Amino acid sequence: MKMVFLGPPGAGKGTLSSLASMRLGLPHISTGDLFREAVRRETRLGEKVKGIIAEGRLVPDDLTIALVRERLAQPDTASGWILDGFPRTIPQAEALQAVKPVDLVVDFDVGDEMILFRLTGRRVCGSCGKIYHVATMPPKTEGICDVCGKPLVIRPDDREAAIRTRLAAYREQTQPLVAWYGKRGLIASIDGSGSPETVYRLFSEALTRRVG
Repeated sequence: MKMVFLGPPGAGKGTLSSLASMRLGLPHISTGDLFREAVRRETRLGEKVKGIIAEGRLVPDDLTIALVRERLAQPDTASGWILDGFPRTIPQAEALQAVKPVDLVVDFDVGDEMILFRLTGRRVCGSCGKIYHVATMPPKTEGICDVCGKPLVIRPDDREAAIRTRLAAYREQTQPLVAWYGKRGLIASIDGSGSPETVYRLFSEALTRRVG
């Protein structure tokens, strides 16, 4: 099953992708993670996208498509995959359909206030990558990772100004994909504002309807 998870930043796509990947045995492919890894490794692509990500802008289509095409060619994608953060534009969706047509597109619907609450409170371990939230999932010691004891950081794209830029970019460039995929009978819209288990149940119901 080849799936795309759509929704604004902070809609919970990453959390649900991880759950679905574990329970369905499909690789979770996040372009955000791929970009951050490229930045961390200081690759040529990483240098190109570093400033773009920090400002909350979208990475250009040609760079994103090349990265995703390379990832989808790896052996672990043979039985399907879950794409999180791609496609973000109609040209990206057209490029994906030409190479690897998707079976289901899940649109996670979440309001802006919930998104701001989720993202401005998010903290990430700069060493091991574990994610926390200051209100809903705080570390045992403020500012310190429970797992490795290293300091927690705020990602540049989790600051309010960058979040609002990302939301504006999503509405302009990515939200039209809901209608684009809808015309092709591939979309399933679900409420993404609940707990991960609640949202996963809604996703499972949509998946069951799709596969019959």
